[in-house]
Amino acid sequence: MARRKRTSLVLEKAVRRAASINSIHPNIDLGNGLTLPAFSTLIETMRTKENAYNSALSSLDKLYREMLETEDELGDMAEHMLMAVGTRYGKSSVEYGMAGGIPKNQRRKGLRGESPTTSNEQPSFLASVESKNGKKPAATS
Repeated sequence: MARRKRTSLVLEKAVRRAASINSIHPNIDLGNGLTLPAFSTLIETMRTKENAYNSALSSLDKLYREMLETEDELGDMAEHMLMAVGTRYGKSSVEYGMAGGIPKNQRRKGLRGESPTTSNEQPSFLASVESKNGKKPAATS
């Protein structure tokens, strides 16, 4: 999704105000540097900066899309590289493990719906002693 481009309400209002003041006098000087040419110059500066900002957003969107495409290509190639190592050396080989695969003879097959447990985990046991207040046994580990 493309980033939202910016439009300045202040800029639009200033353009309308400059047109209105221009109808009074094209070179009006209200003192303290408040002249129509200075106002018009600032309007053009803001318009230039807004256009540059919006162009930069478009360039950034393009760069982001290109990066995502390259990332997809890289992921596909990494997968193909691993499959090629598996084809050449076998999926149970040391080379396959070195390339980042899990050798076929080292994979664990779990039952359906059961999450694989590591060998570090200890099973939980239920205490067989009932407490004095008649509550159910508590789980301990």
